[in-house]
Amino acid sequence: MGIEVVVEGLTKSFGRQSVWRDVTLTLPAGEVSVMLGPSGTGKTVFLKSLIGLLKPEKGRVLINGVDMVNSPEREIYETRKLFGLMFQDGALFGSMSLFDNIAFPLREHTRKKESEIRRIVMERIEVVGLLGAEGKLPGEISGGMRKRAGLARALVLDPQIILCDEPDSGLDPVRTAYLSQLLIDLNAQIDATMLIVTHNLDIAATVPDNMGMLFRRELVTFGPREVLLTSEEPVVAQFLDGRREGPIGMSEEKDAATLAAEAGAGAAPAPPRRIVPQLEPSPGLPPRAAVARRRRRVMAMVDQLPPAARSAIRETYAADAAAPTLTAPSAGSGT
Repeated sequence: MGIEVVVEGLTKSFGRQSVWRDVTLTLPAGEVSVMLGPSGTGKTVFLKSLIGLLKPEKGRVLINGVDMVNSPEREIYETRKLFGLMFQDGALFGSMSLFDNIAFPLREHTRKKESEIRRIVMERIEVVGLLGAEGKLPGEISGGMRKRAGLARALVLDPQIILCDEPDSGLDPVRTAYLSQLLIDLNAQIDATMLIVTHNLDIAATVPDNMGMLFRRELVTFGPREVLLTSEEPVVAQFLDGRREGPIGMSEEKDAATLAAEAGAGAAPAPPRRIVPQLEPSPGLPPRAAVARRRRRVMAMVDQLPPAARSAIRETYAADAAAPTLTAPSAGSGT
């Protein structure tokens, strides 16, 4: 099972430029979470801070009792082995075959024999659907295949926490749908804690158990997916509806005068948002262990959530309870 990640009061700047401040959230063990936000809001910086590649000025990131911000470097290095990181562009070595790219972490961080390395690498290549392409160079395959190779490499050390940095970038809608299903299938198979940074609304709507959003150097919200998907917070609503009207501008957030002018112009209200069902594992795979844990966790907090989210959660679980259960036909039934 994955590991809980607790983030407390995290603040990061580059010189005088504040990226985000006082970010506090918990990634529940084994669940899939998504972090949304307009371009330039520091989502990738947040991922690198979780794994200890960047040092925030304040706050803590607690994983199995180790603080990835303030603990000794040796402890941070050891804890980093619990992570698998899928980079935006795959970050593959151009002169190595896919097999050697995926094998690299095993050769670098373990003392396994080549026969064992081959077994593990080929298993991961099969999981991401790249059998037959292992001898190719990154330049000989499509961008979607490079991303899947990057994901296979992230999996070879059996991570308990997987971080995906904009896995959809550069992919068409069909490949993005395949990738979304692959992420859900992975969670069903290995029960890892997953955080996906994206601004793709299809992934956001169908993949995560939990969602958050970064904007104006703040964490706007983080919690069960229903909270964000039903939110009327102006920046969340604008982002989810893909509208020009709202706090997000082309280059940066809009000033008060622009927002006031938009309000005075009386933009048409957005249509009601519908929460689409979350993806389920592909046929033949086990159910996600995270689903039952999440249900217990969310129902324990449901009375503290906003009314719209509360209603959405209760409707979802009522529909689940009412869904027919498939049973095997009895002997002699003739079916």
